[in-house]
Amino acid sequence: MSNYHIKHFEEYFQVYRKSVSNPESFWEEIAEEHFVWRKKWNDVLSWDFKKPEIKWFDGAKLNITENCLDRHLHTRGNKTAILFEPNDPNEPAEHITYKQLHERVCKFANVLYDKGIKKGDRVCIYLPMIPELAIAVLACARIGAIHSVVFAGFSSNALSTRINDCDAKMVITSDGSYRGEKIIDLKGIVDEALEDCPNVESVLVANRVNSDINMKAGRDFWLQPLLDDAYQDYTAIVMDAEDPLFILYTSGSTGMPKGMLHTTAGYMVYTAYTFKNVFQYREDDVYWCTADIGWITGHSYIVYGPLANGATTLMFEGVPSYPDFGRFWEIVEKHKVNQFYTAPTAIRALAKHGSELVEKYDLSSLKVLGSVGEPINEEAWHWYNDNIGKKKSPIVDTWWQTETGGIMITPIPFSTPTKPTYATLPFIGIQPALMDENGQEIKGNQVDGRLCIKFPWPSMARTIWGNHQRYKDTYFSAFENMYFTGDGALRDEVGYYRITGRVDDVIIVSGHNLGTAPIEDAINEHNAVAESAIVGFPHDIKGNALYGYITLKDVGETRQHDNVRKEINQLITDRIGPIAKLDKIQFTSGLPKTRSGKIMRRILRKIASGETENLGDTSTLLNPEVVQEIMDNVK
Repeated sequence: MSNYHIKHFEEYFQVYRKSVSNPESFWEEIAEEHFVWRKKWNDVLSWDFKKPEIKWFDGAKLNITENCLDRHLHTRGNKTAILFEPNDPNEPAEHITYKQLHERVCKFANVLYDKGIKKGDRVCIYLPMIPELAIAVLACARIGAIHSVVFAGFSSNALSTRINDCDAKMVITSDGSYRGEKIIDLKGIVDEALEDCPNVESVLVANRVNSDINMKAGRDFWLQPLLDDAYQDYTAIVMDAEDPLFILYTSGSTGMPKGMLHTTAGYMVYTAYTFKNVFQYREDDVYWCTADIGWITGHSYIVYGPLANGATTLMFEGVPSYPDFGRFWEIVEKHKVNQFYTAPTAIRALAKHGSELVEKYDLSSLKVLGSVGEPINEEAWHWYNDNIGKKKSPIVDTWWQTETGGIMITPIPFSTPTKPTYATLPFIGIQPALMDENGQEIKGNQVDGRLCIKFPWPSMARTIWGNHQRYKDTYFSAFENMYFTGDGALRDEVGYYRITGRVDDVIIVSGHNLGTAPIEDAINEHNAVAESAIVGFPHDIKGNALYGYITLKDVGETRQHDNVRKEINQLITDRIGPIAKLDKIQFTSGLPKTRSGKIMRRILRKIASGETENLGDTSTLLNPEVVQEIMDNVK
């Protein structure tokens, strides 16, 4: 048997050495022994980072849903595959077995087929965290359609941008969604988005909140009646290893979001293998990742990774604060959750409410705790370790990206000694490098630099949909023959990695990557605004929050500044979504610029963070006096 389940630190090093000294034979062994294939591959790996072009298991034939569903039917048919916990704690949880999930996915696949969806078509999914979301994703994969899930907190404008970019033929949504005490009109948002999307032929609508909505004849269809009439079997379409599986958009440092394209076989192998090891999943465990399937974490570690391992994966519709801040712990106790994977933002928000709400619940079932989305700060790490894990459940602080498809740097629980704020060591097969400004690799320990990966791994994105040049420019042009992550990192004396944050204009707020350019574009649409610059600053709960420096047009601005502040945040909400609102807005007479006109965000970041001791030499700026003015006016 291959090393599919690493159990101690010595074994990690043995397996890691094997995986980097002979990657092809290592991944071939994993793929051969743990998955079902319609046809084996001709080549395990061919790659060229200059083009860039990467192919894993080329020539193989498979369908990922046969690996996530069909192969479990004989051995785990009656085991819970998806455990759905609704927003309202009084609504009963739903246990969907592998048999039931298989049938529901097949029915959904038939509905898609009847509506003219075929292999290679793009389907946009804009749904709350209800079972239909996971089922829609799997149904697309079963018929070979490319799913593009858009987080159901994005605005209609952000949604239409994504629908048009991938030229989706169909949108799957619901009448609305529950979020704590609120009901959100998802169908209304979709209707607004579709005013600008001429190529969408049909919209399937799940009924979740029983609200009265507009249904456009010939385009909009209630989902349930179609499922009721659908045949309960659907033979999975045979896919090539490198056929596209999904597109998922991530914020770029320039305006347009990047549609990262992930393919089938390598993604399946890597997400399944990382899931098994990073969470040390055992057969009867209940695993819960609190992310939304609208993000890569949900794709890889709610849907594909867990189901490929025959796991029970919990899907939660609600929010951590409803009906109170003990909701997560109530769910852990109720379903005897064994692995719990959440974001530092959630941990900080819960920690703020003290440990009384934690002590009410029995958390003794927990074996492994995970952290994802951004580096976890030391205080949150200790609170999580002491109060939730009771110092018995190791914390896996995982670093990875939408682009990487799976976890890249992480402790292996019960194997790797953990260290607060450090993601620790590279996962099996991952070859990181720290680079200096001149493109040279920095060897040795106790160093910091730009984090790159020097060898391909199976789940890496293959391109940006419709824009391979941008893929090359963004990830493969900064350092020769390397994938550049966009993150800075340091390596300590024993070789542990700590991620120090983005080196481009992307700010991680509550685990969401927000590009500053699209936010600035939205602000600059306000008729009173001349110019704006957005930076991040440290925030107790969100990790980072957004600080806007805004110059108003000199048009005898009489409106109250507070009104303009409200209007600016409303514009951002309309264009991008409420996640991108500014926490602080400072009006200034100008922005610090170089003589070539570039805004000096480094200086603005320092002022926003209160680090004004060392701003460097500002005398060479075009307008050095504005720096002092901004500092004097900080509230």
